[in-house]
Amino acid sequence: MKELFIGIMSGTSLDGIDAVMADFSAERPALLAHAHQPYTSTLREELSALCASGPDEIHRSQRAAIALAHISAELVSGLLAAAGLSTRDVSAIGCHGQTVRHIPAEGYTLQINAPSLLAELSGIPVVADFRTRDIAAGGQGAPLVPAFHAHMFSDAIRSRVVLNIGGMSNVTLLAPDEPVRGFDCGPGNVLMDGWIARARALPYDSDGAWAESGTVDRELLDHLMSHPFFARQPPKSCGREQFNLEWLDAFLTGRERAEDVQATLTELSAVTVSQALACAGFTADEIAVCGGGAFNAFLMHRLQAHTSAEVFSTARWGVAPDSVEALAFAWLARRTMRGEAGNVPAVTGARGPRILGAVWPA
Repeated sequence: MKELFIGIMSGTSLDGIDAVMADFSAERPALLAHAHQPYTSTLREELSALCASGPDEIHRSQRAAIALAHISAELVSGLLAAAGLSTRDVSAIGCHGQTVRHIPAEGYTLQINAPSLLAELSGIPVVADFRTRDIAAGGQGAPLVPAFHAHMFSDAIRSRVVLNIGGMSNVTLLAPDEPVRGFDCGPGNVLMDGWIARARALPYDSDGAWAESGTVDRELLDHLMSHPFFARQPPKSCGREQFNLEWLDAFLTGRERAEDVQATLTELSAVTVSQALACAGFTADEIAVCGGGAFNAFLMHRLQAHTSAEVFSTARWGVAPDSVEALAFAWLARRTMRGEAGNVPAVTGARGPRILGAVWPA
């Protein structure tokens, strides 16, 4: 008998929403359908603006949450149609929401979401608000995906890294007969996307071609690498609060070629991952990349240049890189519905295992 859950994820890259339908009746989840809805430029700009203080934030954030719920409901409808299923077939939807603040040091994280509305629109129970319970228990609330990575990708022989490159980058360290480890590494796509949007009015650097046309500015890279986050020991997580264009601007003279800045930001994303693995004392046989960064050919090339491990997309392991995080939140929703903990205390720093999220019935 099938055990069906939907996962909906919108990450800090602000590119759009990914949704998956998965069957958890076997040990390894089966991905039945995937859908993606890019944000309109208007919604992307609004969500980006909500990541910083501004006028009428409460009203604007609630309007954005309503818009996200309607997009999510349309994606759910599309998944059901693609899989030939009805709402009665699905146990629950795990909906992450859009992060606009992540400040665990002050005891909170905030994801814009409207789970009540999504439950009304979809006719399916919704699990949401995954991160706050871990933070209440003294954790970082992130990353939450290592538990799923361990379930999905652990190997009895090889030491593996699952590297998620969204707006930020995070790693899961999987070694035979060792507890799972994981932490945020720093900026993934957020600075690269922000810089090309400013300089060339493009949403992202396709295949990293623009970065590849430039030259790394070593002095600028050294300045960026001096951020104290990179020297911190895990557990640790980060967000747009630390890594944004205003932070970058403080190190620019105005004389840099725009493509050289892009090359430097790409190198920053690659080298901070390799540095983080070295600081963790982890030697990997394989590094499987998911998230939007897996589609950046030049970034993948630079990642390979900084490690002796083989670097490739999670597609090699049977899961498309743009489906992994959404699949993880479907899996986390299933654990919530079963009354099972979803966090890894050694990863987040929480005082112990916790059941994550809350449930909004259909």
